[in-house]
Amino acid sequence: MNELTTASRLGRVRATAYSKLTLSLRVDALRDDGFHDIEALAVSISDPHDVIEVQAVPHPGGVTFEMRGETEGVTDGMTNIAARAADELLVHAGRSGHGVRLALSKKIPAGAGLGGGSADAAATLVALRRMLEIDVDDVALQEVGARLGSDVAFCLTGGAAWMRGRGERLDAVDLPIGLPFLVALPPFRLQTADVYRAWDDLGRPAAPRRVPATGEIATVISELSNDLEPAAEAVEPRLAQFRADLEAAAEAPALLAGSGSAYVVPVSRDRSEPSFARRVQRLLRIPVTPAATVSRGVRLGSG
Repeated sequence: MNELTTASRLGRVRATAYSKLTLSLRVDALRDDGFHDIEALAVSISDPHDVIEVQAVPHPGGVTFEMRGETEGVTDGMTNIAARAADELLVHAGRSGHGVRLALSKKIPAGAGLGGGSADAAATLVALRRMLEIDVDDVALQEVGARLGSDVAFCLTGGAAWMRGRGERLDAVDLPIGLPFLVALPPFRLQTADVYRAWDDLGRPAAPRRVPATGEIATVISELSNDLEPAAEAVEPRLAQFRADLEAAAEAPALLAGSGSAYVVPVSRDRSEPSFARRVQRLLRIPVTPAATVSRGVRLGSG
């Protein structure tokens, strides 16, 4: 048994939802279902992360939801993906009469390309299954997650994996935990749908930049790239200058996180200390967070 399957009779469960970082992304043509086929190397990283608390309540029945923290651009109420995840699982398990209260603390910003919504949905599914001892195995949980969003499948397992199809087909990758990165957040956000639409309109270009992989990452892939970078820069022209400024401050190449707007910098272990992130932050005057790879997408705890 693992953290996705261990059951315990609890009235409240807290789950940490880790960001999804896309190290390399190739995008293919638009599918008949409106999604794009992708091939992406993704890892879970420690920061920024969200925390969701799931609590059983005697009334009202069904799901109630509240949210705090970095909520700009995040849908509230039952339109939030975490609330929808709880409702989907309760209906799937025939437990829709149960009263469940969700409290989401947001630190993963919306529109940054870090998979915050999918991470929240995954954490909700895992926490709710444990709290109510719902008899749904990991495969069925993945199926519920796939109905909510393309990245939820990865966030349910986490670690490191190749994502294929629209993101729901996963092949685990052997990468160590603790690989360090800087996550830099510009003062603007991007909508994933807008970036993919721009990519189609631009003629579906391949990534113009290739960053040589280093260290342990080079054992899995030789170059890091992101096909969506030209589209993201077309949607938000300030992004190119932001990347240039970040690379100058960090003295290393930067990668667009998913569809943006965050950029990440793989750094050597001697630059993984928070002091280096603070120095880059002072130079750019924007939030810069040190992060490292972790072994899972969700971590459970009782609260």
